[in-house]
Amino acid sequence: MRFLILASIVAAASAAGAGELPPPLTDADFAAVRPEEAALGQLLFYDPILSGNREVACATCHHPAFGTSDGLSLSLGDGGTGLGPRRIADQANLPEQRVPRNAQSLFNLGLIDYTVLFHDGRIEADPSRPGGLRTPLDADMRDGFASPLSAQSMFPVLSPDEMAGHYSENEIAQAVRLGRLSSPGGAWDLIAARVASIPEYATAFEVVYDHIHAPSDIGFTDISNAVAAFMEAEWRSDTSPLDARLRGEAALSPEAEAGLQLFYGDAGCADCHSGPLLTDFGFHAMGQPQIGPGKGARFETHARDEGRFRVTGHPEDYYAFRTPSLRNVMQTGPWGHSGAYADLRAFVTAHLDPKAALASYDRVQVVLPELPVNDWRIMDDAVEAQAISDAVTFKPVSLTDGEIDAIMAFLESLSDPVALEGRLGVPEVVPSGLRVPRP
Repeated sequence: MRFLILASIVAAASAAGAGELPPPLTDADFAAVRPEEAALGQLLFYDPILSGNREVACATCHHPAFGTSDGLSLSLGDGGTGLGPRRIADQANLPEQRVPRNAQSLFNLGLIDYTVLFHDGRIEADPSRPGGLRTPLDADMRDGFASPLSAQSMFPVLSPDEMAGHYSENEIAQAVRLGRLSSPGGAWDLIAARVASIPEYATAFEVVYDHIHAPSDIGFTDISNAVAAFMEAEWRSDTSPLDARLRGEAALSPEAEAGLQLFYGDAGCADCHSGPLLTDFGFHAMGQPQIGPGKGARFETHARDEGRFRVTGHPEDYYAFRTPSLRNVMQTGPWGHSGAYADLRAFVTAHLDPKAALASYDRVQVVLPELPVNDWRIMDDAVEAQAISDAVTFKPVSLTDGEIDAIMAFLESLSDPVALEGRLGVPEVVPSGLRVPRP
């Protein structure tokens, strides 16, 4: 019976025809990476030395064991112990709050066209801005960041919830609290000085970068550029079954091919998930539940996350978030900007009718370590929840269970074993001697 159902879906999807498929990725689509720079970045990525209390590394929330995310709906940065879904709050140093948004995956961030970063796009290439980037720092941005990917590293290290820690705990957090960020002697300089004080790092930076002749020459932008180079090389993803299909090297399974036809055809998925990364890099309101502290400033009392609106101020951007890439999507849950869905099929199904899905959302789907906070302030407020629903403009789509099965099979074809494994892997030790994050 399943064979007959599948055959009918394949026939129907093929008859309907898929829209234009993306071209295959090539070397020309990616930034060139020097191996020695990537190797230096690997050590820094896994080294907690970049965090205020020397306890949190980039890898804490972006670990290859969890699809370059952390397996949580909302991360626990500073004040957490353990890794992945087993991470819990440190009762001796409780976090002030959860990280407001889900930790995004890191696949293919070295793509040259990847010029908009974060759920709300608050970092974006812009030649008219200082350093060629538009960021919340605006005129306080320094020159020297090699790419938007490099610049994104400024945010976690300055965030009390992610890496900086509470202002009473360390000099970096104190600088952040006083607003001394990119200025001389500010948080960035303090982090750079830490790294420069470690002989192995000092030597490596002098070897990798021609403009560095002494430890005192090492700047935060150099650290960021090395970390970015590592991410670009480590998690380049262009060897999945879909890539083989696009290059004409191999066929997908019949069910995955039927899913492809639906994805690029009648299901309308490719209206937003277009291009070789399966994202239009645009921003759309999809009625995702709001969980956790929201993205307001510290002085604001609400827990609302208004998405792209906080960047642009345009009313049409209320509750709109950037379309994520679907590369290796099977491994990168929980899904959604607030990590509201621990089950990918449920997340896909919710997209068929976002308003109905929001109204019937089952909170059991979140993956949240215990913390004495109210994670449901927004969803418990009928007015706030209705505002999220009202922002949705997409019309419902009807798919059968078999068609959803086919789309899931197609999404599985985006899994790239080379990228998931990584190239350099997790180092055994890092120059600081601090603990490398491991499951």
